[in-house]
Amino acid sequence: MSRPFVDDAQRRSRLQRRQLLADDTTRDVVDVADAVVGLHATTASTVHLSVWARSPQTLPATVDTALYDARTVVKQLAMRRTLFVMSRPVLADAVGAVGSRVAASERTSLLRDLRRDDGPADPEQWIADARSAVLALLDGTELTAAQVRKALPDYDLSILRDVGKKYGGPSPMLPRLLNHMAAAGDVVRGTNRAEWFVSRPGWTSMTSWLGEPLAEVTPVDGHRDLIARWLRAFGPGTETDLVWWLGSTKSAVRAALAALDVIEVDLESGDVGYLLADDAGPVEQVAPRALLLPGLDPTTMGYKQRRFYLDDAHVPHLFDSNGNGGQTAWWDGRIVGGWVQEDGRVRVQLLQEVPVEAVRALTARADELEQWLGGVRLAQGAFASPLMRKTSTRDTSDSRSQEAPRVRPAGE
Repeated sequence: MSRPFVDDAQRRSRLQRRQLLADDTTRDVVDVADAVVGLHATTASTVHLSVWARSPQTLPATVDTALYDARTVVKQLAMRRTLFVMSRPVLADAVGAVGSRVAASERTSLLRDLRRDDGPADPEQWIADARSAVLALLDGTELTAAQVRKALPDYDLSILRDVGKKYGGPSPMLPRLLNHMAAAGDVVRGTNRAEWFVSRPGWTSMTSWLGEPLAEVTPVDGHRDLIARWLRAFGPGTETDLVWWLGSTKSAVRAALAALDVIEVDLESGDVGYLLADDAGPVEQVAPRALLLPGLDPTTMGYKQRRFYLDDAHVPHLFDSNGNGGQTAWWDGRIVGGWVQEDGRVRVQLLQEVPVEAVRALTARADELEQWLGGVRLAQGAFASPLMRKTSTRDTSDSRSQEAPRVRPAGE
């Protein structure tokens, strides 16, 4: 019996509708996070900008309220050792599915440095003792990494790394231990001690932050539930997409798919994709619209195989060598360029020809984002795309930059 066929246009319609990019409805922060399973949070501003892209009337303060007051969404080091913001049910699934794997990776990295000549006599025991001390310290209180180091001088150990290199020098181990414990679900990033676009978190125990113990989820159940959530939001997708997004193994993904009621579909790329069986029908086409998504947005980063919404020629301009996506401009469900800030102005740089109505719509969207930012200048960050870096080095003091069009034509 032949498999159903899902073409790229249908995939783009599903992407926009399921990930809340098809209209400008005002939405709750939890609903936005759940629509994409989790919001990328490695760069602080990404969380707020990803919410804005799906709920333009939602201000940064509203996102901060959900994060730090209501705590309906929580920051967690999870899939691919990446920091996400996710609702509490997804948080439990993520810690159960990949927490132990990420924590083990962090622990291995930590041990590698602790075993250097200037490390403790017993690195394994240092981790065990320091972990117990951190848990006792953060039970019912919230401290920055610097305050944790000051409060635990017996464990405030620094290891000399990358000697002879310009970025080499002493590396403190307690902040690294906090990341290991965060991945395991023992501690959590709490209140941010800076403005919304800068990350300076306090740390506390997970139980203290949630007001209750985190629900325990087995790796098997966690994988199954996370993959079901991903298929609902991102499907159809391939096994390659799932393995990459989860940062897990093929065997774990295959076992989860076998436990779910899914169907196989043929994709326009020639690959086999997966959909939940109760979600196999076509979705209504989305009218062409302009989108501006931040760097590391979950839609941009939701797939390993991206050709149905990304031209290969655009990759060198918008992604770094590790596949991390920068700020992108979309038209009709496809990435057509990127956006940058110049002298505080939001400007779109096209990488391909688009219709006149697309230029108008992207211009309007850039104006909306600029007003929403209210003069905030976003840092380029470690994950800036080549296009963003190129713009950051451009001399914007020339008066002609003030007259530049809000949307630059392709090739300019």
